Amino acid sequence: MENAALLVAIIKNAIDGIITIDDRGKIESINPAACNLFQYLPEEVIGKNVSFLMPPPDKQQHDEYLERYQRTGQAHIIGIGRDVIGLKKDGTQFPFRLGVSEVQFSGRKIYAGFIHDISHQREAEERLKEYAIHLEDLVNERTQSLEATVEELRTAQEDLSLSLEKEKELGLLKSRFVSIASHEFRTPLTSIQLSVSLIEKYAEPFNNPNIIKHVGKIKHAVGNLTSILNDFLSLEKLESGKQEPTFHDFNLVKFSEAITEEMQGLAKQNQNIIYQHTGTKSAIRLDQNLLKNCIINLINNAIKYSGENTFIGFTTEINERECIITVSDNGIGIPDSDQKHLFEAFFRAHNTGTIPGTGLGLNIVARYTNLMNGTINFNSEVNQGTLFTITFPMS
Repeated sequence: MENAALLVAIIKNAIDGIITIDDRGKIESINPAACNLFQYLPEEVIGKNVSFLMPPPDKQQHDEYLERYQRTGQAHIIGIGRDVIGLKKDGTQFPFRLGVSEVQFSGRKIYAGFIHDISHQREAEERLKEYAIHLEDLVNERTQSLEATVEELRTAQEDLSLSLEKEKELGLLKSRFVSIASHEFRTPLTSIQLSVSLIEKYAEPFNNPNIIKHVGKIKHAVGNLTSILNDFLSLEKLESGKQEPTFHDFNLVKFSEAITEEMQGLAKQNQNIIYQHTGTKSAIRLDQNLLKNCIINLINNAIKYSGENTFIGFTTEINERECIITVSDNGIGIPDSDQKHLFEAFFRAHNTGTIPGTGLGLNIVARYTNLMNGTINFNSEVNQGTLFTITFPMS
């Protein structure tokens, strides 16, 4: 009796629904969990065929299903049962997993059906399907977007390649134009310079100040044009990659003294270029032509942007670690707002006024310095002057 009471208690308190039927499919018992699932009272279902708890087609297939179990004699549990649709009293349907076991009781066969509600599982599966479909849609959308982006990139690459090709052609055309134009200008400039020198010589006996004045203006203008042409030719070589440094050993002091003497002839009235060298060493290994262009450009700027009756400092120093070259003046200086652009091509500070120049000189100096593995820096204050420092390693 105690065992029977225990069994009844287990069935009544089971989480899953349990229904027992006879060999004809009529319900003999139903536990509370099954009543809750189907929304029936026990007296409403006991004695009825269990198929009334199933909608078509499970209702029509039930007898065949039961007969199959009777014929095979196999016991079925929830884990290996089949999924069935249940029909509640209010007409709504729900999915459950049915496991059937054959039980011998009082000399006859009864069948116990174990009903496991899988509504939440099905809902989760549906949500999972929806997520999967949504994810697939997102993947398709992203794939299409990616394909569109790839196509745009391919088109952009083609456009860029075409633009680069055109730019290359324009670069070659520009280089040829600059080279041809510069050489074509050099010929008449050389003739003008020679003619001016002859006029100056032939005019000496007359000692006419007006002739001397205008000859000087012509020579100065020719010098400016020559300087502009040199800048453009230098830039063209740099842009086309034709400018390569050639390193040689030479005496920096003698080299600098020659430049000082040359540039002193171009200085304004009572402008004096003061050269000094520091250190016992004077030998250096650099490209003389590139270095000369750098120094002349810096000294020429100092002459242009300083007034008469001023001093221009030019120093060199060689120590164990580096070679340091400086050019300083006490001229108009460089405004703070312009200093970050100073080494850009074609840039000129806003306070240069009518002082002639192409804005290429310092760009060329910086690039020549870089070609020789050096660095260039400067300090400047408006109306106080400017100091340029070029440094080369001694390795």
